[in-house]
Amino acid sequence: MSEKSIFTRIYEGEIPSEIIAETDNAFAIRDIAPKAPVHLLVIPKTGEYRNVVELAAGDPALLAEMIGLANSLAAEHADGDFRLVFNTGEGAGQTVFHVHAHVLAGTLTEESLGA
Repeated sequence: MSEKSIFTRIYEGEIPSEIIAETDNAFAIRDIAPKAPVHLLVIPKTGEYRNVVELAAGDPALLAEMIGLANSLAAEHADGDFRLVFNTGEGAGQTVFHVHAHVLAGTLTEESLGA
């Protein structure tokens, strides 16, 4: 059995973090190293998918649920406008291989824009 990801450990309460929103299959937390005034993570409760490509192929309904949660978070925590980022692969900046979406809103920095 593979080791649980940090996100699974957060969801299971092994690592402290405030879950700010939740659906049946996903949850959201604040990013610990924000790149924008609003920087939230939307994470599926399952650790089955390493990246968004695997998720889209394996469970498109879960991907749609994550996007819906991201939209709700942007409406609640920002003005409704947001950027949704999925890093796929180490070379693209993915450091946790449990698919997750970054919800960025507010004035974005050059770093958050990938500049």
